[in-house]
Amino acid sequence: MPFRIALSGLNAASTDLQVTGNNIANAATHGFKQSRTEFADLYSTSISDVSKTTSGRGVQVSRIAQQFSQGNVDFTSNNLDMALNGEGFFVLKDTDGTNLYTRAGAFTVDREGYVVNHANQRLQIFPTVSTGTNPTFNTGVLNDLLLPTAPGAPSATTSATVTVNLDASQTEPVPAFSPTNAASYNHATSTTVYDSLGTAHTATMYYRATATAGQWDTYLYVDGTNVTAGGAAPDAVTLGFDASGVLTTPATGTITYDPYNPGGGAAPMNMVFDYSSSTQYGSGFAVNNLVQDGYSSGRLSGLDTDDTGIVYARFTNGQSRALGKIALARFNNQQGLQQASDTNWAQTFTSGDVQLGEAGTSSYGMVQSGALESSNVDVAEQLVNLITAQRNFQANAEVITTADTITQTIIQMK
Repeated sequence: MPFRIALSGLNAASTDLQVTGNNIANAATHGFKQSRTEFADLYSTSISDVSKTTSGRGVQVSRIAQQFSQGNVDFTSNNLDMALNGEGFFVLKDTDGTNLYTRAGAFTVDREGYVVNHANQRLQIFPTVSTGTNPTFNTGVLNDLLLPTAPGAPSATTSATVTVNLDASQTEPVPAFSPTNAASYNHATSTTVYDSLGTAHTATMYYRATATAGQWDTYLYVDGTNVTAGGAAPDAVTLGFDASGVLTTPATGTITYDPYNPGGGAAPMNMVFDYSSSTQYGSGFAVNNLVQDGYSSGRLSGLDTDDTGIVYARFTNGQSRALGKIALARFNNQQGLQQASDTNWAQTFTSGDVQLGEAGTSSYGMVQSGALESSNVDVAEQLVNLITAQRNFQANAEVITTADTITQTIIQMK
């Protein structure tokens, strides 16, 4: 019997050494979670045994328990590297269509534009329902994260905000207005506007003081062509200011220009210029704000992921678009997950059903872009465990040696 007891101890200590060795081997594996060996005693009894004098039957490995504590977050220079700070797993779709779960967020882009890990498993997201300042997502559907390969569509200019200060000390120029004669106007400024095809056009605003105090004529020219506002070219629109320098004319503060045909097959441009914040003070001419809402087509220039998991595509035209929101998964019993190699886990009956959610909601953690979660293995602790397991193995081997000596003594008795 001592042989069997000691043999169970050797097997248990050997398993402990294997688990500790695996932890140490993966100390530098991103997203790896260490395990520990848990033991239980063996105590075999029957109705004929006397419990007070029955010895144990050895030891068994009851469980190899995974430890899902948070690993350190190391920052990188790759925007596709992602770390989870808190509870949850990234969701991956394997090549066979099954879902796997991981904490290792080292992602790249494959030849088709999908975001994948080193095993070519695709990162899953909730698809975008509506874009804009506050995009929304369909959290009931999982899609592969696919980067756009086509250029971003252009958008024609429909409105512009022009905030200028016109110098109240200026007087009416003598020559009649002509955009080619700088002496015929007091001030000018320009911006770039875009047609429906994304072609850029230069829009120039000219300002000419009139004989009436507090009144200015403004002219709009696009690529050298006067854009009218209900009148005949050259068409001037009056800007009127009160004694405090506040704009009073037009009453709405906006100028709606007639459709302008930019040519080249583009649709006519319908533009509204907002002058409501413009002023006439006794200081020099100044352009305080000049923005318009159009833009040209653009190529993909990069990706950004915020801490809630929203993935934005950045384009060369300065625009961005939400591609989706990274899906996170959690389980009632993480210990029940099955290790599936490649630093992945698979759902089991013991783990419970997967619960999908969004970063920063409920108990789900936050997403850190440009970072990777390190292994949670403490090498110093594992080295101590290694020594302990080695001592246990040696002690059980000594039990076998002692039992063998006793057996030999009994055999040699005469």
